[in-house]
Amino acid sequence: MKRFKIKTEVCFSENAIDMLQTFKDQKAVLITDAFMRDSGVADVITKKLSNCTGVAVFSDVVPDPPMDLIVKGVQFLDENEADIIVALGGGSSIDAAKAIAFMAKKIDKKKDYYLVAIPTTSGTGSEVTQFAVITDSNTGTKYPLVSEELIPDMAILDPELVKTAPPFITADTGMDVITHAIEAYVSETASDCSDCLAEKACELAFEYLPKCYRNGYDIKARDKMHRASCLAGMAFNSVNLGVNHGIAHALGAIFHIPHGRANALVLPHVIEFNADMARDAAKHSSDTAKKYQKLARVIGLPAPTPKVGIQNLINEIIHLLKYMDRPLCISECGVALEDFEAARPEIVRRALKDACTVANPRPVSAEDINKILDKIAK
Repeated sequence: MKRFKIKTEVCFSENAIDMLQTFKDQKAVLITDAFMRDSGVADVITKKLSNCTGVAVFSDVVPDPPMDLIVKGVQFLDENEADIIVALGGGSSIDAAKAIAFMAKKIDKKKDYYLVAIPTTSGTGSEVTQFAVITDSNTGTKYPLVSEELIPDMAILDPELVKTAPPFITADTGMDVITHAIEAYVSETASDCSDCLAEKACELAFEYLPKCYRNGYDIKARDKMHRASCLAGMAFNSVNLGVNHGIAHALGAIFHIPHGRANALVLPHVIEFNADMARDAAKHSSDTAKKYQKLARVIGLPAPTPKVGIQNLINEIIHLLKYMDRPLCISECGVALEDFEAARPEIVRRALKDACTVANPRPVSAEDINKILDKIAK
C-alpha cells in the first residue's frame, strides 16, 4: 500500500500575507530571527495580525537551532498564552517553530496551536513537511524530528518577502528545490501523486531560477520559485529523498557548507550513479534511467534515448551551476583537499546511515559513495 496526504492549506502569490488578517480574537506568537526583526519584515507581519488580541515576537532563532532555544521558545509560548504560532524566515526559523510547537504540545497534551509558516527563501519546503532538525549545541549533532504533528496548518507564500534575497542565497536555495524534486521523482517510494508534484516543481525551477538569480525583483519569477519549492516539499514529504541528501547532510555537518550548495555539488554525479550510466545503454535501461529521461523532456531537453536524456539533464544542471557561479568541486567550497580526504571515512559513514539514503532508487555501498566523492574532489 502507498499513502499520500497533504495537510497544509497553501496561500500563495502577491498579497498572500493578507491572509493573516483573518485571524481574530486569538493570541499570536511570531517566531523568527534577529535579521527579520531588525530589517522590519517582522513588523510587517505583526501589523497583519492586528485583529489578534495580542502578538508577541520571539526573535532568538539562530541557524541550526539548538535544543536550549527550543526549550526557551516553549516557555515563551506558555508565558504569552499563544493560540497561533507564526513562523517567519528560512528553514531554521520554520524548523524551530515546528519543534517548539511540537514540544509544547507534548508537555501540555490539552493544548493545541495553529501553526502558520511564512518562508522568506524558496528552498527548504519546510512549510509543508513533517520534518524538523534541532542541534545539540554541545556536540554539534543534529537530530531530526519526524512526525505528522510537525506539518504546519497553513503556508503563506508571498513573493514580496523573497525578492530581497541576495543572488547567492537564491542560487543555493534554488538548487535545493531542484534536488528535492529530482530525488523525490526517482525515490524508491515515489508514486503517481508525488511524481506530478516533482515534475511541476522541476519545470518551474529550471525556468524561473535563472530569472530570479538575474533579477531578484522579478516578482513573477520569485512567485513561481516559491511555488516550486512548496511543490517539491510536498513531493519529498511523502516519498523521502535519496543518497544525494545523505551526502549533502554529511558535507554540511562536517564542513558547514550551505545545504543547497552541498546538494548541487553532488547532484550531477548522483544522477549518473543512479542511472547506472557506465553500463551499455543499448543493453540496459533501468526504470530510474527512464524517469530521468522523462524529466529531461519535462524541462524541454532532447531525450530520444535514456542515455541522451540523462546526459542532457546533467549538462543542464552543470550549465545552471556555472551560470550562477556555484562550486563544482570541494575546493571551490573553501574546503582544503587534505581536510576533505581526512574526513572521507566519516562522510561515507554518515551518508550510509542517513535516513534519506534508504529511499535511493539504487542500492548504495561505501565504495559507491567514495566514487561519488572522487568526482567532487577533482
